[in-house]
Amino acid sequence: MPLPRTATTFAPPVMEARRWLEGMTFTEDRPLINVSQAAPVDPPPEGLRRHIAETALTVAEAHLYGPVLGLPELRDEVATQFSAAYGGEIAAAQVAITSGCNQAFCAAIMSLCGEGDEVILPTPWYFNHKMWLDMLGVTTVPLATGRDLLPDPERAAALITDRTRAIVLVTPNNPGGVEYPAELVRAFFDMARARGIALIVDETYRDFDSRSGAPHDLFTDPDWHDTLIQLYSFSKAYRLTGHRVGAMITSAARLAEAEKFLDTVTICPNQLGQHAALWGMRNLSQWLAGERAEILDRRAAISDHFPMLEATGWKLMGVGAYFAYVEHPFDAPSDEVAQKLVQEAHVLTLPGTMFMPASDASGQRQMRIAFANVDRAGIQTLFERLKAVQI
Repeated sequence: MPLPRTATTFAPPVMEARRWLEGMTFTEDRPLINVSQAAPVDPPPEGLRRHIAETALTVAEAHLYGPVLGLPELRDEVATQFSAAYGGEIAAAQVAITSGCNQAFCAAIMSLCGEGDEVILPTPWYFNHKMWLDMLGVTTVPLATGRDLLPDPERAAALITDRTRAIVLVTPNNPGGVEYPAELVRAFFDMARARGIALIVDETYRDFDSRSGAPHDLFTDPDWHDTLIQLYSFSKAYRLTGHRVGAMITSAARLAEAEKFLDTVTICPNQLGQHAALWGMRNLSQWLAGERAEILDRRAAISDHFPMLEATGWKLMGVGAYFAYVEHPFDAPSDEVAQKLVQEAHVLTLPGTMFMPASDASGQRQMRIAFANVDRAGIQTLFERLKAVQI
């Protein structure tokens, strides 16, 4: 008897990690340092919260069904701002608003793939991407990366078959943190176009890229929409994780296909969240610049303090946006190490086994540190605890 679709994949990793906290007691002197999840825990700034409250009180239609592909004003704002940021031309009709960036990915895959098709994911991969492909019966083809965590277009090209429908890039990367060079993203785009497949570029963390200017030039191509599907999240930029607002930028024809899926699943994106995202885009650029500066300082703190861990055998493989990706020095596999870190160091992190196929043993030596909610002093404390651990 065939398995139900949900039984074809693994349990949500973040929820699994939270269960490691059951029965644990943490004190004020040694509180838990939670570096397991890449989401801000602070609420949105007060001005944005007030706007959400005023919208809830005064905009009656914010409580009703809205357009499946999102508020026209927000779609237009995304098109306008992203066109300026990337130096290209994006029309509002090429923008859909989704219930978070995860749903944008799901919609993109639904518009591309049938059961038995293939999608190439660089490893370490974002586990929710793998889970969705599993549940659809789409084969995930892992593309191993080197010590620099950057995927190779030529190695990717060698993996393409007549069932390949897309290659997925996440930049800045989750879980690796690395920022893909513009020329690398362009090489993947050119290769995908030549082979007649889609290039999905998940830019959830674009607001925290350390580089100035556009991170790639794909939107300057007048026919970008024949190959590119860009994904974005408002959650990280404006602390709107609970409101679930993301975006998908692609051809109008593909959005017409995605609309079938979106209408069936949520009917429309969260209305209050969309109004919040629109207000944020129009009013919070200076505030967001401050948020970016803080994240970049935390990134610098990772590099500044990591030598204390290097002395005990830890290795820093990648750092950027919300993440540091590291190699631990212990003989035990990373899933065991992660659970022991909760007990011995009061640190909750995710093991590399959650970001790798089971056949790739390198995941047993790797771990992801999500530092979005740990300031510079907290990062030093984190590394001091890790340095003292013996497993």
